Amino acid sequence: MEWFGDDSYWLSRLVFQRALAAVYLVAFLSAALQFKALIGERGMLPVPEYVGRVPARHSPTVFRLHYSDRFFALVAWTGCLLSAALVAGAADRLPLGLTMAWWAALWLLYLSIVNVGQTWYGFGWETLLLETGFLAVFLGNERTQPPVLVLWLLRWLLFRVEFGAGLIKIRGDTCWRNLTCLYFHHETQPMPGPLSWFFQNLPRPAHRVEAAANHVVQLGVPVLLFTPQPVASAAAALIVVTQLWLVLSGNFSWLNWLTIVLALSAVDSSLVTGAHPLPAAPLWYGIVVIAVTALVLALSYRPTRNLLSRRQAMNRSYDSLHLVNSYGAFGTVSRIRHELVVEGTDETTLHDGTVWREYEFKGKPGDVRRIPRQFAPYHLRLDWMMWFAALSPAYAHPWFLPFVERLLEGDRATLRLLRRNPFPDAPPAHVRVRLYRYRFTTRRERRDTGAWWDRTHVREFLAPTRLS
Repeated sequence: MEWFGDDSYWLSRLVFQRALAAVYLVAFLSAALQFKALIGERGMLPVPEYVGRVPARHSPTVFRLHYSDRFFALVAWTGCLLSAALVAGAADRLPLGLTMAWWAALWLLYLSIVNVGQTWYGFGWETLLLETGFLAVFLGNERTQPPVLVLWLLRWLLFRVEFGAGLIKIRGDTCWRNLTCLYFHHETQPMPGPLSWFFQNLPRPAHRVEAAANHVVQLGVPVLLFTPQPVASAAAALIVVTQLWLVLSGNFSWLNWLTIVLALSAVDSSLVTGAHPLPAAPLWYGIVVIAVTALVLALSYRPTRNLLSRRQAMNRSYDSLHLVNSYGAFGTVSRIRHELVVEGTDETTLHDGTVWREYEFKGKPGDVRRIPRQFAPYHLRLDWMMWFAALSPAYAHPWFLPFVERLLEGDRATLRLLRRNPFPDAPPAHVRVRLYRYRFTTRRERRDTGAWWDRTHVREFLAPTRLS
């Protein structure tokens, strides 16, 4: 089986595995620190209720055997520990079978979390991490040659991520075709970063160049991943540069970082390091890799059909194990930014002079004088869903009223998701939610007022509410 492995990718595999383990670490840490308020026993969308009404075949998870907040925390922190050990290289010198079992355990633990995460885990980067993590199980370790078939499967995944995102833009919104989407995107994206204001205030011709470059990299460059080296490595490098640009311009959880990790697997490291001979793979390992490759190719039928469809869907899974999925981002771009502002008062009787105090979130815009923060690759799930809720009340069902109820109760787990609680001594008597239009200030407005945002009240989203 001389064709099976390629020593040229030994360093690429090592970097890929360490970097993927780091992404896993961030994902498990995000779960460990946020789950209790979101999906815990007293969370907004409790896991026990979910597994009680959803068939096991639709949502396989270890939490069907048992659920408690302590058990979920054990799963999440175990994932953190296993991921951190992989980052440190603990599995590199283990026998091949144990290395594969280690990666499989990580995948199974995170699959269990995603499959009970409901709305909070409905993002494309969750399935991308699971699909990448599944393929990583079969990449081997430093005792074996990198398997060519798995390396090609990783390129096929990267191609679908990039090409799918490019197609959904061209098909989804006219502003992508006329190169004007970035007139709005930096301002209206779900969670701007500390440089987003500066990106938004670039000259409009620069925004058109950004959009055109995006089309080239997402629709043209991915095809080059399947060409001989060093062209494939150059294509991967262009994808990395584009993703770093996105990292600078906003907060997209670990989507950009995981795409970079995938691109690194396509780089021929022998161009820099030279030959690094490794032992040939054992027969049983070759058989397993061939079987997995056949499985992935068979499951690729529906994602491929989705790519070719005029009704292309973004971020869709076709099986409960999330083995081969469809991807895409920003098929449409909002022209106006709306934000929900949550306020409370400790006054039991409301009147025209009632004093309302505002809750502050960690990542979503609130105080107009506060510069957006950088959180990615860490994922603030509540902040992201607040952006969706501002787009339409339908996105707020069924978690939003439980969220307000937790604020009225002064629930500690929920309050830990926020940046500032304006009622540290006792819960508020009433909570209301107002819808505002936000826009980035101009350079002149920023200079005159010191504000990063300008906001205008639109309407009431939720009338003053209290516990019955």
